[in-house]
Amino acid sequence: MSQRPAPLTGIRVLDLTRVLAGPWCTQNLADLGAEVIKIERPGAGDDTRAWGPPYLKNESGENTSEAAYYLSANRNKLSVALDIASERGAALVRELALKSDILVENFKVGGLRKYGLDYDSLKEVNPRLIYCSITGFGQTGPYASRPGYDFMIQGMGGLMSITGERDDLPGGGPQKAGVAVADLMTGMYSTVGILAALHERNRSGLGQHIDMALLDCQVAMLANQNLNFMTSGVAPKRAGNAHQNLVPYQVFAAADGHLIVAVGNDSQFRNYCRVIGLPELADDPRFAINPQRVRNRAELVPILVERMATGARDTWLIELEKAGVPAGPINTLDQVYEDPHVLARQMKRELPHPLGGTVPVAASPLKLSGSPVQYHRAPPVLGEHTREVLSGMLGLSDDEIDALARNAG
Repeated sequence: MSQRPAPLTGIRVLDLTRVLAGPWCTQNLADLGAEVIKIERPGAGDDTRAWGPPYLKNESGENTSEAAYYLSANRNKLSVALDIASERGAALVRELALKSDILVENFKVGGLRKYGLDYDSLKEVNPRLIYCSITGFGQTGPYASRPGYDFMIQGMGGLMSITGERDDLPGGGPQKAGVAVADLMTGMYSTVGILAALHERNRSGLGQHIDMALLDCQVAMLANQNLNFMTSGVAPKRAGNAHQNLVPYQVFAAADGHLIVAVGNDSQFRNYCRVIGLPELADDPRFAINPQRVRNRAELVPILVERMATGARDTWLIELEKAGVPAGPINTLDQVYEDPHVLARQMKRELPHPLGGTVPVAASPLKLSGSPVQYHRAPPVLGEHTREVLSGMLGLSDDEIDALARNAG
C-alpha cells in the first residue's frame, strides 16, 4: 500500500508563539504535515534559544547556539526573522496571515491589536482563519491581564497540592512535576481545539477564535482528583507515590532497588498476592476488594512493604509480568533510551542539522498507519528560512529582504 500524504498537508500555520505551550502545539501540527512558519525576533528569537546549557554540540564537540530546550519543541518548522514591532514587519506578518489557515499566538491579552494582528482585525480580511490564543488565564476573567507561567499555574491549579510526599513524612510538601505539564497539556488541548475548528470549517467555511488558558487546562487535567473532590467535598491531599483510589498502586523498595506495582483490579491483586507468597491476603475480607483495600490501606501496605523488601527487583518484575500484574522499573533517561521496547518503537530520531551535523529528537507518539508523522526538518536556526518564505510567498526581492535585515540589526 502506498503511503498517503501527511494528514495536514496543504495547511499553513503562522506560529507567533515562543517558550513551550504554543511551540508544543505547532510542533504537533508540523509533525502531521502542516507548513508551520515560526516568526521570531531578529537577533534573539524564541526565548528558549537562550535557555541553556545544555546546547547542541557541533561535530567538533563545541556548543552551538541551539539550546536543548528550544530543540525539544520546534522541529519541522520554518524560521522567519521579522520584527512585528516595526511597521514593515507587522505588515509582512499580516500578509502571511492572509495566506494562512491557522494562526497560533501567546502574547498577552490584547497585545497584538496595536499591530493589526489580533483576531478581530484578521478575520475581516481572512474569515477562514482559525486563530488560537494561548495565555496563562484566558481572554476573560479577573486574571486575564496577568502573566502566567507553568510553575505558578501548577500551584494555582491544584496540581502541587496533590503532588509530593505526604506532609507528615520526611520530604513532605508541595512539589511540581518534573516537566512543565501545564504548558504541555495546554499545547495538546490547543492542538485538539485547532483540529476540531479545522474540521468544523469544512462545514461552515469559517474560522473562529480559540481561547486557551494554562489555568483552565491545569484544572481540567486533574481528572479523577477533580471528581474525588466534587463527589466528597474533601480536597485530596498529597499521597507521595501512592494512589488515592487504588491499593496497592505505588513504589516498593526491593532488596536491590525500586519498582512500581500498579494493581488495577481484584484479579490482579489475587495474582500479586500469589507471586509474593501471601495468597491468604486476597481472601482476607479487609483486602479482598479494592474499596476495602483503600479503606484498610494502613494495615495492608506495611505487610506488602516488608515482603517486597525481601526479593530482588528484577526477580519481582519477571514473576509479576508472568502473572499479568502491571509492574515496572523506575528508569533514568539513559535507561529509557536503552530500553528495547523504546528502541523498537523508534522514540528517538536523528535529523540533519546545519550547525550540529545531526540533532537528536524525541519522536512523536502519534503512530498513523496510512499517513504517518514525518520527520523532514530539524528545529531551524534563527531566521533560516526568512529569504525562502518572504521571496517565495510574498514576492519580496533580495534587496528588500536585505534591507529588512539591516533595519532589524
